[in-house]
Amino acid sequence: MKTFLVLEDEPLIAMDLKFAFTDAGHDAVTAVDNEEALACIEEKTISGAILDVSLGKGKTCNPTADRLLELGLPFVLHTGDLDRVGEHLRNIDAPVIAKPRPADDVVATLLAMVEERNDG
Repeated sequence: MKTFLVLEDEPLIAMDLKFAFTDAGHDAVTAVDNEEALACIEEKTISGAILDVSLGKGKTCNPTADRLLELGLPFVLHTGDLDRVGEHLRNIDAPVIAKPRPADDVVATLLAMVEERNDG
């Protein structure tokens, strides 16, 4: 069983993603901001992450994405506002999944990335 990070400021979406990881036989920890997400990365053995790009109040997932890149951990960007966050997305090299999308699909995308990385 692997542990994944879900950085998402919408509680229902975070819960949906967490349940999707559980259904896939894995664990997930959730965070609502970069501070919580970075603490999770340091405290737990994270295998990958799903990051909401826009976290409200003008904040983005960039600090968390940067840390995951430093550690070489796979992640996907999950956003409902491609127009507004487009500039941030260009700066982060990761797959983008537009909201709304079934949580199972989002989780399956990340799990496939982790498998590919482990096989390679």
